[in-house]
Amino acid sequence: MLKYPFLSLKQTLFLLRIAVAIIFLAHAIVRVCNGTIPRFGDFLTNKGLPFGLGLVWCITAYEITGGILLILGRYTQWVTAGFIALLLIGIVLIHASQGWFVGEHGTGGSEYSFILIVALIVIAAGERPVLKD
Repeated sequence: MLKYPFLSLKQTLFLLRIAVAIIFLAHAIVRVCNGTIPRFGDFLTNKGLPFGLGLVWCITAYEITGGILLILGRYTQWVTAGFIALLLIGIVLIHASQGWFVGEHGTGGSEYSFILIVALIVIAAGERPVLKD
């Protein structure tokens, strides 16, 4: 008899990896298609970072490349570590000053980045072989 959630742990880890990859891909692709890269670059420059536009292009390229690698299940631990670093920097530079909540109770807070970091840690842990006692 099938029991909720009707998937094995391996299948749910796969689903999580694909879903998180799609989130990062979509984030980067929308930035490219909407033409917001220059505005984001100016924001980073105004925060005191050198070469803001170049940094945004690097971030965008990493999100696209990393998203594809996650979908393919390649270099997962390295990719997740890079995404976690980006998210932590984003919390420090952008989200922490806007509080915890992203929507309804606030705008642009850290909760979304926090749950993505937790999901990335789970994805990375799911890629490690399980040691038997």
